[in-house]
Amino acid sequence: MENAIMVAAALIGAGICMGLAAIGAGLGDGIVTSKFIEGITRQPEAQGALFTNTLISVGLIEAMAIIAAVVALIMLYANPLIGG
Repeated sequence: MENAIMVAAALIGAGICMGLAAIGAGLGDGIVTSKFIEGITRQPEAQGALFTNTLISVGLIEAMAIIAAVVALIMLYANPLIGG
């Protein structure tokens, strides 16, 4: 019975971890992209520098979601509290 509770807690924790990371990454990507479009409309000649900074920022934001996926997998498959 204790093992089932730990597995259920790990599943719920992994789901919350991935859900919040996906929401955060989506919001972050949207904000960065909207500011990129806003910057291009204000100064079209700075498009190259803005584009480079936008790609770096979006990559870092998406890395957060990938790291959260790894943490969720660790919680599921490498949990020392779940006797295997």
